Amino acid sequence: MGVTREGEAAAEVRGGAGDAVGGAVGGGVDGVAGGAAGDVASDVAGAVPAMVTIPLREVVWKPCFRIIPSRYPPIDLFERIAPPEDWDALIELESLTNDRLRDEIGAISLVPPEERVVGPGAGYVMAAFTHLSTEGGRFNDGTYGAYYAARERDTAIAETIWRRERFLARTAEPPMHLDMRLLEADLAGELHDLRGLRTSLPAVYDPDDYRASQALARELRGRGSSGIAYESVRAPGGECAAVFRPRLITRCRETRHLTYVWDGQRIVQVYEKRPYRRGRRAGR
Repeated sequence: MGVTREGEAAAEVRGGAGDAVGGAVGGGVDGVAGGAAGDVASDVAGAVPAMVTIPLREVVWKPCFRIIPSRYPPIDLFERIAPPEDWDALIELESLTNDRLRDEIGAISLVPPEERVVGPGAGYVMAAFTHLSTEGGRFNDGTYGAYYAARERDTAIAETIWRRERFLARTAEPPMHLDMRLLEADLAGELHDLRGLRTSLPAVYDPDDYRASQALARELRGRGSSGIAYESVRAPGGECAAVFRPRLITRCRETRHLTYVWDGQRIVQVYEKRPYRRGRRAGR
């Protein structure tokens, strides 16, 4: 699939009857053979109409917003000023005295040394690529990570409310308060841009079924994509990104603490937690 910059010939992703995969996969998926390739090809073909162009555009959001549970602290190793190529040796050394280190770091082998980031805030970025959900997300399937972020804070809240509600309902959790961290970071890079293509790609934007979107993401990522910009499915008018390369995210920092109020059926309120500051007495 030839992908060029906006303003030149855009990428053609083909599907439909008689052209099972067409330009998107070119008759097969690199590194995947037999039935597995056929399954991916079928999913991509089902996601993409006879001809749709997916442009590659520069996306700069300063800041972008991401929300994670507060129970996940930053990973200390990634915050240190140490060359990423030395991390594997450091992990081996520190594991001798810290049995929990590997669990804290996650699957570091999924991130090539040249893509790893280090320094303040890097722990939050790297965790998105080393601690994977088995079911994945809209544009990752559980075999690789992605840094999901929104262009607007309200969009990030809406997206995470939907995901938290689904998880809590699945396990029939009783009423509770969930503490969450709001992260802000700078995103800058060229992403495959699905914004404006929602009516052309209904399977990719399906609110519940991620098979088509994950298949498309595998294909794009396998051909070197840095990520995907897309319209939010949970917040009308909002925009989101699934970033495949940690180095596109910089200046990641924790800015607020939020609480999601779960009543046993849905999240009914979100409020911000702030430090209490004692004020002057009335009349003074």
